[in-house]
Amino acid sequence: MIQEYQLRLLPQQASSEQAIIQYVAREKGMDARTIKAVRTLKRGIDARQRTIYVNLTVRVFINEMPPKEDFVRTDYPNVEGRPQVIVVGAGPGGLFAALRLIELGLRPIVVERGKDVHTRRTDIARISREHKVDAESNYSFGEGGAGAYSDGKLFTRSKKRGNVDKILNVFCQHGASTSILSDAHPHIGTDKLPLVIENMRGTIIRSGGEVHFETRMDALIIEKDEVKGIVTHTGREFMGPVILATGHSARDVFRWLHTHGVTLEAKGLAVGVRLEHEAHLIDQIRYHNKNGRGRYLPAAEYSFVAQAGGRGVYSFCMCPGGFVVPAATGPEQVVVNGMSPSNRGGRWSNSGMVVEIHPEDVVQENLLPEGVPTDDALVMMYFQEKMERECWLAGGMRQTAPAQRMADFTRKKLSYDLPATSYSPGVVSSPLHFWMPSFITGRLAQGFQQFDRISRGFLTNEALMIGVETRTSSPVRIVRDRETLQHITVKGLFPCGEGAGYAGGIVSAGMDGERCAEAVAHMMGVEGV
Repeated sequence: MIQEYQLRLLPQQASSEQAIIQYVAREKGMDARTIKAVRTLKRGIDARQRTIYVNLTVRVFINEMPPKEDFVRTDYPNVEGRPQVIVVGAGPGGLFAALRLIELGLRPIVVERGKDVHTRRTDIARISREHKVDAESNYSFGEGGAGAYSDGKLFTRSKKRGNVDKILNVFCQHGASTSILSDAHPHIGTDKLPLVIENMRGTIIRSGGEVHFETRMDALIIEKDEVKGIVTHTGREFMGPVILATGHSARDVFRWLHTHGVTLEAKGLAVGVRLEHEAHLIDQIRYHNKNGRGRYLPAAEYSFVAQAGGRGVYSFCMCPGGFVVPAATGPEQVVVNGMSPSNRGGRWSNSGMVVEIHPEDVVQENLLPEGVPTDDALVMMYFQEKMERECWLAGGMRQTAPAQRMADFTRKKLSYDLPATSYSPGVVSSPLHFWMPSFITGRLAQGFQQFDRISRGFLTNEALMIGVETRTSSPVRIVRDRETLQHITVKGLFPCGEGAGYAGGIVSAGMDGERCAEAVAHMMGVEGV
């Protein structure tokens, strides 16, 4: 017999399967020996009051064993010799597009400008060690995309739960912990995700697809307003309809599209800083306990949203027990991001603290470089580039990042010394309040004061602001038809994922990749789509 229960437990009672079995047996009047297994379907922590509870939805197996696998497996047929589709980019959008194409009987040809997920580690390490950024292999470019080495969080606010569950199950099939199927805020971890990505590549190749690394798309082949294929930087051509999943930092792609008349539009984004606290302090604040998380709770998370001056101010990509990383993709840039290992056991916790900014804001506030037309579709990209170069200059023209203590920032004071940080290239004291746009700094200061009223102690001079966080999303939208998902004027081009302006994270990009694969299959006349 199988029963499902909603449980509200103390952290110790929810600390292990055996502890949950003992609780269920006692509360439901069962013999614990008859409970063969408990599977957690949903797990969330309620830290709103001083007593912390863990809310669980569990499936209890009474006098019978659970299935061997806790996830739904997808079958991938052999697609050798089948019609091919070009997938540009091996981030989550591209990988899930490729896997879905295989399901539908089409052969994906994946081209990725960067290196495989393990080899790119060497280039990533050089950023901190030598302050050198490889423009083709960094935290954004390479197998797995920006998500591979930037935390692996799988939370999405999308209401399409069926698709979300499919994405999570595919991750589990390729080696992710099945805990992601139940956690309220699922997370694979920077240390675990690369192997999962490598396994996904293995499925693509075993099924008859191709994956080409260090192969940058330099141009689309367009004939009579229809994409026929791509040309790479080596001159090699790959023919077929194109799913364009290049990620939010492929600025050369945006420039090429804009120059060649492929319709783009400027898109709002959010810009700010990485804010870093000691993880123990965040645990104390969020769990209302001077001793912090204790033995049975994970590193605490937070999520803040406020309004200031008619624009949203909010935390973004919060990384409990994580570290801040250099995310530049070219010379004369400093831009930061955050990540966490799977155990979230680091000394610090960080998040992006960002302000919503629209295309009209950068025009009205005169935030563009000189000579940029105000109606240019790339205005937000130019604004990003300007901010990142100013940050590079303020950091000493290296990957050292300008930084300021949090309370000093709100008081408009220079920090004469800085606390220790996880940002390995190093930080240098800088008056962020002075040289960053007042449109952003004024709203950040107001937001910090509101957040401190919600969580006393959050606004502290022991917290460090590190500049700048600009890559929260794509600065453009590659405009596509709502029904066919093809570009509005160029047939056979399927803008996909975060870089195209249609996703905002690993899961939503994966979902969009699947949708684009289905749209391609429909265009090619595949039955049953």
